[in-house]
Amino acid sequence: MPNRVIPVLALAALVLVWVLDLGVVLPNRIVAGTGYGLFGATGWAGAFVVTALLLAAGLLAAMPVPKRFPVLAVLLTAALMFLPLLLEALATRRLPADSAYARIGIGAGFWSLAFFLALMLTETMHQLKASRHLQLMAALLVIFGWWLCARREGLGSLSLLREYNNQADQFTQALSVHLSLSLGAVLISAILAFILALVMVRRRSWRRPLLGLVSFMQTIPSLALFGLLIAPLAALSEAFPVLQALGVRGIGWAPALLALIAYSLLPMVRNTFIALMEVPETVVDAARGMGMSERQIFFQVKLSLALPVIIEGVRITTIQAIGLTAVAALIGAGGFGTFIFQGLGQAAMDLVLLGALPTVFLALAADAVLSALNVRRAPGD
Repeated sequence: MPNRVIPVLALAALVLVWVLDLGVVLPNRIVAGTGYGLFGATGWAGAFVVTALLLAAGLLAAMPVPKRFPVLAVLLTAALMFLPLLLEALATRRLPADSAYARIGIGAGFWSLAFFLALMLTETMHQLKASRHLQLMAALLVIFGWWLCARREGLGSLSLLREYNNQADQFTQALSVHLSLSLGAVLISAILAFILALVMVRRRSWRRPLLGLVSFMQTIPSLALFGLLIAPLAALSEAFPVLQALGVRGIGWAPALLALIAYSLLPMVRNTFIALMEVPETVVDAARGMGMSERQIFFQVKLSLALPVIIEGVRITTIQAIGLTAVAALIGAGGFGTFIFQGLGQAAMDLVLLGALPTVFLALAADAVLSALNVRRAPGD
């Protein structure tokens, strides 16, 4: 059957890539530059290749041609892999050779084209009923292609790469802090949520108060919660010098970690509790009939059946924690949020992207890994 989604996406991409600026030539990192569309950036050759690619993808999906989706998958993956070469063409054609501070910024047309190509590839994989391994391979190929393009001399003037090269050490430190805070909060929350869920399963009277408490913490705005923790932690740090030695202060990693744990509890507690409560009694009775002890029933039957739902709670919490960790930079916690707020303060949007893009990538990577793990653990697979 003809596919209607991919032609619509291809048409939208074609319109946007011709209407919006593909890239911007900037005199320096702050001053607004001159935008160039697809033709101005790449010339007739580049414009023809991009237009022909989108038209071919749309027409191929619309026609009932046998085995067209494998061809589409290869075509779209290759297009995404080498998409940054369009920016290299812009640098070659338009970048002034006599300016040491001039650089190339990424325009809305480039992001739109990348976004719609990714959507088209996702739809193609869906039509192919591709396995998780095949989808992961396509994603890794795209990442590898962008890495190869970034190493080319022609893209050395890309503003985003210049920001990274200027702050490579800070970027590595921000990555370490971001992962430590977000994953540490998720790990601690998972342990606390499991304990609270067990208490709720065994004691009915505790269910409403505990769920009410974790739900209340979720309703507090993130910035407000960060602010509320500053005063008590500062007072505790003054009262107990051992806390100062551990780095616990009113600002920094301590209030950030506590706030992230508070926000992570609700989805984990709720998913764990519901998953354990919804294990069919017939399965439990059958396990007892086989002579299993209560401990064996819990770990080998209840927990095994509840694990996919528990992992789903961990997935949601991890994505949420990775995003909230960026906000924690406002109280001196570090992480990629440092680049975001520095860039906003300096009106340097590529510095903002240096913090925002890795945060998005970490969230997508966590979603992919935990989704794949959940598929493996799902009952009946």
